[in-house]
Amino acid sequence: MLTPNRTLMGQYVGSRAGSDLRDTINHQGHANLLIATGASQFEVLAELAKQPDIDWSRVTGFHLDEYVGLNADHPASFCRYLRERFVDLVPLREFHFIDGMSEPSSTIEQLSTRLSEHPIDVALVGIGENGHLAFNDPPADFETEEPYLHVKLDQKCREQQVGEGWFESFESVPETAISMSIQQILKSRKIYCSVPDSQKAEAVAATIQDDVTPNVPASILKTHDKCILIIDEASSSSLTSKVRDQLDRFGFE
Repeated sequence: MLTPNRTLMGQYVGSRAGSDLRDTINHQGHANLLIATGASQFEVLAELAKQPDIDWSRVTGFHLDEYVGLNADHPASFCRYLRERFVDLVPLREFHFIDGMSEPSSTIEQLSTRLSEHPIDVALVGIGENGHLAFNDPPADFETEEPYLHVKLDQKCREQQVGEGWFESFESVPETAISMSIQQILKSRKIYCSVPDSQKAEAVAATIQDDVTPNVPASILKTHDKCILIIDEASSSSLTSKVRDQLDRFGFE
């Protein structure tokens, strides 16, 4: 889906995800939601939080990834981001944060147990400038079935965090994180992948136009039959004209 800008992207994804949650609750009595963070999700979460007629008391939320060793009150903490931008705004049944200050293996074990009891119905994700999906930097592990992983962040990923203003310097960006694995993300029933802005243009082009490869982790989304990639004019700028002509346009899907 090609949208003119990130504002319309947020409206599209937020309203679609809200509709999916309502339908899932009506069908099975509850729903499980996976949420990413970062600049790509600002408008998405703002729109989803104001969607009408969602019984949030029947929704369980899960956290996609978090830095290891970063206090939950740090300005760059994804726990803080999620509290301020979504979790404190809607009365969820519960939300399972990733505790970056706890011992990683213990945190992963606890999250994996909870996730096994709550298969994800709707996933909101993005793509990094290096093509990563969650914090699965290239070359990503496409094989492991472990739900969450303790991963090392590559240089381009850490540079992106500084470039987006989350950290003052490269040295202050944590070197590792806890991330949902590729295979676990793919188990989500429906995936919305939002990718705005020109900084992501090369990653978007590689995701769409290259073969599925661990060197472009997000490329594996092409194997999921209910994944929608939503990009804007800026992030689509490196696509070939032939590929752009094949994209569904906002309002004409």
